[in-house]
Amino acid sequence: MTDDSHNRTPRVLLVEDDRDTAACIAQSPAMAHVALTVATSGTHGRYLALNETWDCIILDRRLPGMDGLTILESVRAANIQTPALFLTTMDGISDRVTGLKSGADDYLVKPFSVIELSARLDTLLRRIMPHHQEARLIFADVELDLLHREVYRSGEKLYIQAQELKLLEYFMRRPLAIVTREMLLQAVWDIDFPIRTNLVETHISRLRERLGRDAAPLIHTVRGQGYVLRSS
Repeated sequence: MTDDSHNRTPRVLLVEDDRDTAACIAQSPAMAHVALTVATSGTHGRYLALNETWDCIILDRRLPGMDGLTILESVRAANIQTPALFLTTMDGISDRVTGLKSGADDYLVKPFSVIELSARLDTLLRRIMPHHQEARLIFADVELDLLHREVYRSGEKLYIQAQELKLLEYFMRRPLAIVTREMLLQAVWDIDFPIRTNLVETHISRLRERLGRDAAPLIHTVRGQGYVLRSS
């Protein structure tokens, strides 16, 4: 690993033959922090795993052309120690044990939450990329300390509850980008289906209060589209 590993986007290989599942993962905001390459067959996945450099490999167990176990065994036989995570419907204890003994670092059973997949992926990435997770995020006069989960504005510590802090982090990772209500429901509350709720509106209102009514507004409503983090 080079010394500038913390300056680049982690490269992740996803070998998944279900195109809907692959698209759901690839398009999820929770995976926006990695460069994801998708292979839809075991044969293609094995070729990519052996011939390119990855920071993590996500494998389905059952694949056309070559199953995930065989791919991982080939990878480990080539002395490639890239972290690997199995993503599969095979949820028996013996299946998990077999997967882990084959050289996998983690095992996630379908159906799954992309939020959980992202969290597990980050855990694996931090093993080989210690600086993968930044120490802090800064936008305008707001600083978010990711290690201690503390927020400061103009040097003054703010008391923000956990859910509002998740909202703020999501916005600060996407400054100036329009964020939809659906994106926030999925990323912060793990709700990825249509639902009538005022969760988003209520928590954004609270977050605006916490950031200070007398201070310059940062989270703006974009009519008919969602919200955006900007300084003016």
